[in-house]
Amino acid sequence: MTNARAFEKTRNIGIAAHIDAGKTTTTERILYYTGRTHRMGEVDDGDATMDYMVQEMERGITISSAATTCLWRDHHINIIDTPGHVDFTVEVERSLAVLDGFVGILCAVGGVQPQSETVWRQADKYEVPRIVFINKMDRTGADFHDVLHQMRSRLGANALALQIPIGAEDHFEGVIDLIEMKAVYWEDELGAQAVEGPIPAHMQERADLFREHLVVVLADLDPDLEEMFYSGEVPTPKQLRAAVRKGTLKAGLVPVLAGSSLRNKGVQPLLDAVIDYLPSPLEVSPVIGLDPRTDEEIVCHPTSDAPLAALVFKVVTDPFVGQLSYTRVYSGELKKGQSVYNPLTRVKSRIGHILRMHANHREHIEIAGVGDIVAIVGLTKAATGDTLCQMDHQVVLETIDFPEPVIAMAIEPKTTADEGRLMESLQRLTAEDPTFTVKSDRETGQQIISGMGELHLEIIKDRLLREFRVDANVGNPQVAYKETLTRSATARGRCIRQTGGQGQYGDVTLLLEPLPRGTGYEFEDRTRGGVVPREFMPSVEAGIKEAMEAGPMASFPVVDIRACLLDGKYHEVDSSELAFKIAASTAFKEAFSAGNPILLEPVMLVEVVTPDSYMGDVVNDLSARGAEIASMNASAGNTQTIAARVPLATMFGYATHLRSLTQGRATYGMEPHTYRPASAERQQALVGSV
Repeated sequence: MTNARAFEKTRNIGIAAHIDAGKTTTTERILYYTGRTHRMGEVDDGDATMDYMVQEMERGITISSAATTCLWRDHHINIIDTPGHVDFTVEVERSLAVLDGFVGILCAVGGVQPQSETVWRQADKYEVPRIVFINKMDRTGADFHDVLHQMRSRLGANALALQIPIGAEDHFEGVIDLIEMKAVYWEDELGAQAVEGPIPAHMQERADLFREHLVVVLADLDPDLEEMFYSGEVPTPKQLRAAVRKGTLKAGLVPVLAGSSLRNKGVQPLLDAVIDYLPSPLEVSPVIGLDPRTDEEIVCHPTSDAPLAALVFKVVTDPFVGQLSYTRVYSGELKKGQSVYNPLTRVKSRIGHILRMHANHREHIEIAGVGDIVAIVGLTKAATGDTLCQMDHQVVLETIDFPEPVIAMAIEPKTTADEGRLMESLQRLTAEDPTFTVKSDRETGQQIISGMGELHLEIIKDRLLREFRVDANVGNPQVAYKETLTRSATARGRCIRQTGGQGQYGDVTLLLEPLPRGTGYEFEDRTRGGVVPREFMPSVEAGIKEAMEAGPMASFPVVDIRACLLDGKYHEVDSSELAFKIAASTAFKEAFSAGNPILLEPVMLVEVVTPDSYMGDVVNDLSARGAEIASMNASAGNTQTIAARVPLATMFGYATHLRSLTQGRATYGMEPHTYRPASAERQQALVGSV
């Protein structure tokens, strides 16, 4: 097989969806049907192959994205199974950044849920072609056509059904393949053998209607099919598949299939669709990088003889081999023993081992080529988002953006002996997870850990105890508030000290202006005539940034401001970088305090799905938490979907409370939405407690 041929027969896909939509169960079936495993692992039994962490087995959820490889129709499929819980959305983000396509799993009952929308937006961001599998067609309340409608209305997806289900709920039997116009059933318990047959008579009319819609949509995308359509010719299945592939890769078409992974129905056609409609590494646009020395664009061509360009997208600590760096190769080849260069850290490393991962099992290989997703041993200085290249062909690939943590708590070791091990363990965890941060509070001396939610930090604490053997105490969760001002203000800051020898002299006048929410920070020099020499400008900005780390109101970070240097004075002998840094910091604090400062609090987008009978109780409870109800819609199975924007500070312990309120029948999803001014009561309580 030629190299190009091998690349054509490679698929890099992710499997992503809302929590409990069936991602891991679907992946387990894929591994079984492709011969990668010899029994089907079950999430509920705690023996799913891809959920190998102790915390995943106990909770029945995916926490860390796991990679594996399997073979189907002589094609290599690299699969990343990602978490569905919003606290671990970083795993989805970094996986989509390196994948060529993804399979979205939607629940036939729940439909498009909050995390489904988040994943969809992430896939849009990276322009990843996708197909959708509507799972759980055997569940009570399953409605294939309602989910199709939700995809179009809520995701804006150009959804095209390639199958329609035969029956639903307890009567789900199989699917009608609209390409071949045949019925497909899985009659044995393991679903290993598909049985084809004629379309049931009572479904013929509906199948004809959906088939006509399929041909019309494809004719709009493919001129050859359009010509056939208007001339009355019937396209062949091969022609239809080619048109679907073209539409998926180039026109944003989303093929939709149906089935029930738990009941072993519909997974093999999903595998066929991955091969037929998702791209190979050769069919995606070449990655563009920058030369770190000249900032010129470099096109990384997906060929084995091109210079090496690979992206480290995940770092994990393995108890047996040390740091594993998960890497996607975009061009060139990685070889065992090869020297690679990291232009961001300017560190040269040697590739110790190259591993093809199957969840937490590993297979040693000598060479990784274009499109391969492998784990590398030996890159001790590499972090998520780093590029690996050749010293004589340097390139920096686009790094991955991660959301800011929204919740924080204090942590301390239970014994003095654990202090050093705690810090070392926390550093290793921050290297693995870019949304987990650790910082020291300069005023209290406490170590503050921050993450994406209560579950995120709970898992961190659990891992510290089980993996790193460090027992720690954690304080109550603290919300990541921010400070900003509401009106412009000016102040003068001076640092004048005379100590007998050379003194310190710095004098600056700053104007602070509010910026739109989410803008961040801007610095502008409006001085004239060199009143502040250019060599002191970095010190002025450093003083401002240092003051912004802990605002004057309640020591929270300051955001969304523009700092303008209006005037200043210097002394030819006594002026120094330190003096101007102190002066700028003083001016900033005074101007900020005069600018009518306010606290901003994180607001979450919360979606609750509840039975009709508990609707009033749930809405009243959300309102009591300061929620702004955005919408209330009837859903399948006599349920209501409530969308609301709620301050994060009021949502601690909500999962337990909601279960109690609805006898465990309601579910909810939550994701960061925006920051908005905190209520007067909360602001007074926070400022008063400082």
